[in-house]
Amino acid sequence: MDTGELDNDKRPAASGGQRRARPTIRDVARLAHVSVGTVSKALNRNGSLRQETRERIVAVAKNLGFRPNDLAQSLHRGQSLTVGLISTDSFGRFTIPIMEGLEECLADSRMSVFMCNATDDPVREARHVESLIGKRVDGIVVSGRRADLRPKLVVQSPGIPVLYVYSQTDDPEAYSLTPDDEAGALDATDHLVELGRRRIAHVTGPQRFEAVRLRREGYRKALAAAGLEPAAEHALTGTWSEGWGRDAVAQLFRRKRGSPDAIFCGNDQIARGVADALRERGISVPDDVAIVGFDNWEIVAAATRPPLSSVDMNLKELGREAGRCMMRIIGGEHLSGVRRLPCSLIVRESSGAAAARHQ
Repeated sequence: MDTGELDNDKRPAASGGQRRARPTIRDVARLAHVSVGTVSKALNRNGSLRQETRERIVAVAKNLGFRPNDLAQSLHRGQSLTVGLISTDSFGRFTIPIMEGLEECLADSRMSVFMCNATDDPVREARHVESLIGKRVDGIVVSGRRADLRPKLVVQSPGIPVLYVYSQTDDPEAYSLTPDDEAGALDATDHLVELGRRRIAHVTGPQRFEAVRLRREGYRKALAAAGLEPAAEHALTGTWSEGWGRDAVAQLFRRKRGSPDAIFCGNDQIARGVADALRERGISVPDDVAIVGFDNWEIVAAATRPPLSSVDMNLKELGREAGRCMMRIIGGEHLSGVRRLPCSLIVRESSGAAAARHQ
């Protein structure tokens, strides 16, 4: 196929307001003294050509300012070199770093990403899927603001692979990438144990979230491995908010005897509320009580006083791995199941240890 015939529109000249014809594949062929078919092979990186011929044609096209039409190229090679990203994370707190990692990875293969925000609206999500199919995307990545189960993405076009990142579905054939919440919580609690803390409380979010259950399990396993028994009154669930962190401190320190000497929080917002409430009570952080959060939301961690130690879910790396897996699936490999990627503990002043990065 002639990869330039669909790209013969006009564009403004650099000066004078005049218009000139955009270079076509025929112009490249004429100046390179080859056929249109040879130019097509060189620019699409296929066919049998001598390397010097290919390089000469590419150089002529570049000097001429010729850009092959993307639609025509996609029809020619059967790929659009684009991937769709559909998210329900309207604030972008989790999806933006995932998208950055995805784009970085796919850029190595000259692929671009279309991002769509579905905001938990099935109708809007279906419209986005239809639009992405119309753009002939080579695959679709589904993400969200939580890693809990969601309905399977309905794609009314066979052959388009779907990959879930920081999101899961109950389809056994689907492939999901999520952070390892349990291992991250175990590392955070281990860190507090290693610092000599023995009465470690856990203040977290609503029980209905998978992340809450997994992080609590990691917390319990770390205590059990250290020979410590978690006190029932030291494990509190509430909302994902600073207000809940402050309320939890009121419950934990209702009586001084048996009060915790460390608090592992289910997210950074809760941890910041805990730190504020402890300071208001005259309880020193980290001397009296050490704190570790979860998410490593840097704007919150840095603003907490003292700066907050926290578990980083490595969302950007999650996005990079999504890109690598998508390329494998596009290449014909079958992937299924849920894969949990490592988190990292970022140590700051709130836990009372020298700042370091723990893998």
